[in-house]
Amino acid sequence: MLTIYHVPRTRSVRPIWLCYELDLPVSVEFMDFSPEFRNSSQWRAISPAGKVPALVDGDLSMFESGAMVDYILERYGNGRLQPAPGTNESAAYRQWCWFAEATLVRPLGLVRLLRARDESIDTLIDEAEAKCRESLAAVESVLTDRPYLLGEDFSAADIMMGYSVAMAQPLLADRYPNLAAYVRRLMAREAYQRLASLTP
Repeated sequence: MLTIYHVPRTRSVRPIWLCYELDLPVSVEFMDFSPEFRNSSQWRAISPAGKVPALVDGDLSMFESGAMVDYILERYGNGRLQPAPGTNESAAYRQWCWFAEATLVRPLGLVRLLRARDESIDTLIDEAEAKCRESLAAVESVLTDRPYLLGEDFSAADIMMGYSVAMAQPLLADRYPNLAAYVRRLMAREAYQRLASLTP
């Protein structure tokens, strides 16, 4: 049975809602959202980035709500609630899924954060940098024993991550040696070199 670790009004709504739509059995575990618990080794064993939600299915544990939606549909959906792969409808489906997270949620979260805080801009910047470093540390940890996110083989996940961590290069320095080496490996790839040589 799927277990989803949940905090109300967080992205854990997505995979839980999906399970209910698919009539899948799911155990919803409400969790302590305090920074102390989210930074605990107990929680980090389930969610290396310390984020909510987290999903456990047998020996699999994962974080990131969009990835959970993809996993649940792929494993248990039997073609429901998503268009057939390779169709125009599938392209639109993916576009709107990514838009929901990458384009819409970020400014909404920022507005919500800024309206809810009476703190100085410096405090908000410090909090944002701390969250960025937590995320970088999660990727750093995964790359301890492998050259790419999924192991020995390069995948499109490395393209997605490569763009993001390349933006963070000034933060890498000596603190994230695995990430720094990862970025160098990615940038050394022939396809990346072709991209880097593009001119208008």
